[in-house]
Amino acid sequence: MCDGLVELHTERTLLRALTLSDAPEVRRLVGAREVAATTLTIPHPYTTSMAEAWIGSHAERRERGEALHWAITRRDDGVLLGVVGLELENGHQRGELGYWIGVPYWGQGYCTEAVRAVVAYAFGVLRLEKLVACHFAGNEASGRVMRKLGMTQEGVLRQHVLKWGQRIDLVFYGLLRAEWPG
Repeated sequence: MCDGLVELHTERTLLRALTLSDAPEVRRLVGAREVAATTLTIPHPYTTSMAEAWIGSHAERRERGEALHWAITRRDDGVLLGVVGLELENGHQRGELGYWIGVPYWGQGYCTEAVRAVVAYAFGVLRLEKLVACHFAGNEASGRVMRKLGMTQEGVLRQHVLKWGQRIDLVFYGLLRAEWPG
C-alpha cells in the first residue's frame, strides 16, 4: 500500500499512487494535444500547477470513497506511462473507469494491461457489481481497450459533450462482475 492506495502489479507495470513529484511528467504527458483531445476533463494547455492540484485532490477523494487513481508505471524502470482512475458510485456498487496513456507509449498494450488489473481489483476486492467506461466517438483505441476487457457497448449518447467548441458523441461500455472471467 502506498499513500493509502493499494499497489497493483502486472507483468510489465506497477500501478501506484501519484505523488506531487509526478506533476512535471503528468504535465508533459497530458500536455500533449493528442491526449487532451481524447478526454473531456483535460484542458489544453495543461500546466504543472494543474497537475499538482489534481494530484493533491486524490487522497481526500480516496478517503471519502469517491475515487481511486493509479499512476501507471513501467515495472522495469519506474517510468510514468499514464494514469487509470476509478470513480466510485458505492450506493450503486458501480464504478466508472477512466484512463490515459502518454503518446510515446500508445499501441504497446500498457493501457489494457493496467486497466485489467484495476478491473480485477474493482470486482475482486471492492466487490463492485458493474463497471462502466466511455470514449469519444472516433477514439477507437480506447474502444479497443474496453472490448479487450470484455466490456459490451451499451449505447451512444449523441452530441453529448462539448470539447473545444465541437459536439461529440460518447460511446458507453459496461461490464458486470458476473461476466468477468478473472
